[in-house]
Amino acid sequence: MLSQKAKYGLRALVELARADGMQLSAGELSLRAGTPRKFLEAILLELSRNQVVVSRRGKFGGYVLARPAGEISFAEIIRIIDGPLALAPCVSPRLGFRKCVDCADLATCTLREALARARDATADVLEAYSLADAAASGAPELPRITM
Repeated sequence: MLSQKAKYGLRALVELARADGMQLSAGELSLRAGTPRKFLEAILLELSRNQVVVSRRGKFGGYVLARPAGEISFAEIIRIIDGPLALAPCVSPRLGFRKCVDCADLATCTLREALARARDATADVLEAYSLADAAASGAPELPRITM
């Protein structure tokens, strides 16, 4: 399940994509995305460390996307914030792979194939959907605040 933290991060990044290169402060992003400011600041710090956003400090500081919105997928953001997309660690092809604690044998696990298919389908959709796609997909959920 997608965490509230990931939802807030995605909302804020979609707002940055809509800003089309214009720098937005954490306060502006918080208002536009409908997220708590302090929580969003922690999320933005994590996204900055992972080179998704660039932050500028000071009175005229703010955030911009580090790359074009079309190059940043939902899957990338969810992995940064929530970790692997897989429902179980035994089907995660990336860093989260490990045998499940209660599994006797990976090769004979009756759940693994279905969970792998679910992971693959989820990854296919989220890898193909970018911030640019979300930014272009109609009106924002919340009214825009102009400052």
